Amino acid sequence: MLKVLIPTLMLVPTTWMAPSKWLWPTTLMHSLLIALTSFLWLLNTAETGWTSLNFYMATDSLSTPLLVLTCWLLPLMILASQNHTASEPLNRQRMYLTLLTSLQIFLILAFGATEIIMFYVMFEATLIPTLILITRWGNQTERLNAGIYFLFYTLAGSLPLLVALLLLQNSTGTLSLLTIQYSNPMELSSYAHKLWWAGCLLAFLVKMPLYGVHLWLPKAHVEAPVAGSMILAAVLLKLGGYGMMRMVVMLEPLTKELSYPFIVFALWGVIMTGSICLRQTDLKSLIAYSSVSHMGLVVGGILIQTPWGFSGALILMIAHGLASSALFCLANTSYERTHSRTMLLARGLQMVLPLMTAWWFIASLANLALPPLPNLMGELMIITSLFNWSWWTIVLTGAGTLITASYSLYMFLMSQRGPLPAHIIALDPSHTREHLLMALHLLPLVLLILKPELIWGWAS
Repeated sequence: MLKVLIPTLMLVPTTWMAPSKWLWPTTLMHSLLIALTSFLWLLNTAETGWTSLNFYMATDSLSTPLLVLTCWLLPLMILASQNHTASEPLNRQRMYLTLLTSLQIFLILAFGATEIIMFYVMFEATLIPTLILITRWGNQTERLNAGIYFLFYTLAGSLPLLVALLLLQNSTGTLSLLTIQYSNPMELSSYAHKLWWAGCLLAFLVKMPLYGVHLWLPKAHVEAPVAGSMILAAVLLKLGGYGMMRMVVMLEPLTKELSYPFIVFALWGVIMTGSICLRQTDLKSLIAYSSVSHMGLVVGGILIQTPWGFSGALILMIAHGLASSALFCLANTSYERTHSRTMLLARGLQMVLPLMTAWWFIASLANLALPPLPNLMGELMIITSLFNWSWWTIVLTGAGTLITASYSLYMFLMSQRGPLPAHIIALDPSHTREHLLMALHLLPLVLLILKPELIWGWAS
């Protein structure tokens, strides 16, 4: 644990002390080394599943894939941000990199925490760097509005969680994930207990986001700079799913009845947000809404509490993290050249940047869950376990996958195919940096086909 955490902490002084010429190469190399070191976590040999640093920090097969994804994303964000921060003063560039690093530190502490209160504190701490990224480096004037939405949705959802956790501490005497699973299940009968149950899950459902409390997400994504969008889509939404998986284990036996409305909302959200995607004009907004629909499946998979549902949810979270982050990078490369996110204005880019079109094609197919990719594996496991739970769900999930395929292809055709508009002249060619960025997103996704047990969590 420490061999990743300490280098990540030391990345902050590195950022401030590196000479200006070497700032980006140094931080990139440093973070890549951290990312490569983090692969050692995947060699989990402990029989109990926990590999422990001490009583407060430990990893198991559920948190390991998410930790590795977090570490893998920092170098990619540095690669993606290099161009659009190049014109800024040096101190601001250093500040930008420091914020990205601090996000990684908080996320490692959140996913590695065994004490639920520590997880809660780090879950909240990720708000601050993300908020600064959105409100300071965002593109439009609405970024302040988006930041306020982001902050207040998350805070309003997570205050009940704090109260619920203190109540849990009071009744069981511990909040350590290592021991709490062995404590006696509580007699949950009264009305207050049902409120307590909702309080435990609400924060995570807002973070996921569940359809109905998802309005902050498209706003935050559209206004955030590329690194903000990447970390939001790839890791911050997964905090919600991870927290739910940890809490749902302790919320027996209430979940069986109380989770109905949430599952219904999640599956209805898959269809609704998919339909919203079909009529989006803004490229980043479309990718943001598609995240909501994928996370709806994850919520459904977690709440029915079967081993298959859990595994499918974790696989889909990891696969979606890589695929949707790749799509945000692609949207950014096209935005940097055409200075517009409206799909109608920047079409037919295949004529100008044919290699980029190849990346667009692979990323779109990953987003719609093409057969061998882990996206499909996750979706199929969730859909199968939902179907086993109630065969009515096949109507919703089936329609959802159909709509997903439609808007992914619509996005690809709108942005890449067709005639090139007359106003697009003198575009920059695509750079090696961008191709490397896309390769580092999509290669892990393809390689996970060969060894899916790295990311299927507790099922092994």
